[in-house]
Amino acid sequence: MKECEYRQIALAPGNGSTPASQAPASRKQRRRRKWESFAGKNRFFCGGRLMSGRQSGAFYLTLGLIFSTSGLFFGFDCPYLTENLTLAIPIIAGLLFVFVVSTLLHTSFTDPGILPRATPDEAADLERQIDNSGGSGYRPPPRTKEVVINGQTVKLKYCFSCKMFRPPRTSHCSLCDNCVERFDHHCPWVGNCVGKRNYRFFYMFLLSLSFLTAFIFACVITHLTLRSQNTGLLNALQETPASALELVVCFFSVWSILGLSGFHTYLVASNLTTNEDIKGSWSSKRSSEENTNPYSYNSIVTNCCAVLCGPMPPRVHPLSFSNQVCVS
Repeated sequence: MKECEYRQIALAPGNGSTPASQAPASRKQRRRRKWESFAGKNRFFCGGRLMSGRQSGAFYLTLGLIFSTSGLFFGFDCPYLTENLTLAIPIIAGLLFVFVVSTLLHTSFTDPGILPRATPDEAADLERQIDNSGGSGYRPPPRTKEVVINGQTVKLKYCFSCKMFRPPRTSHCSLCDNCVERFDHHCPWVGNCVGKRNYRFFYMFLLSLSFLTAFIFACVITHLTLRSQNTGLLNALQETPASALELVVCFFSVWSILGLSGFHTYLVASNLTTNEDIKGSWSSKRSSEENTNPYSYNSIVTNCCAVLCGPMPPRVHPLSFSNQVCVS
């Protein structure tokens, strides 16, 4: 009997065998995506294409303040200002509002530059290299490496969570439990880390939010001033209590937002990160030797272009691709 005929008889009904298509659903296998078994503390949306931090309460507060303040402005101030001044006011405010929300969402749901953790084989191989690198019997081997970047010696630290030496400018976020390239800081107000892949969106969010807050603040003052010319300031506040609320919110927030925008403008012009500035990584006060920033191009324009205008780095950690098989 031919082999093909034997297979057909073996798979025929009543022969004790069941085709693979008729196997129980519990035995079917499916491909498990990387983001489903991700070791960090992030949340994923749209099949792993979007991600954010686990703690997002402050992000929703930020979004709520922007929507509520802008909504009150469009509902109570814009009609009066459009009638008495110009139609350009709601148009400018609308463009700023759309830009602010867009950059905020880009910052919050973009992979900041997460590096993949070492596989068990890679971690074991690296441990063998460290053990063979030297060190006496009573002293553990060093957990740092030194590389030279633009004539400046940079130390690479070992990450015990990711089991690898962190690349230059990489740091481990304790809140997200990930190593992030060009780590700037973890911002609870956007609900995500700020790093190599979303820093430009974060910076544009700060700038546009500064303009929007200052614009609404100035327009509300103008609105109350025009109304108070006829009825007095107290009557004007009673007629538009929403404007008074906007005035308070903008007054207490505009200074911090402007200050933060100015600080990050300095960082962009110097090609620094918040993490490096806080630690004083390239400060001459840390050592007697010359300790300059090896990543700076010594030009404000070039630094700004390198940080904000370069091509978007690709996602290093392919969270949305399948590579593991499991039994469901």
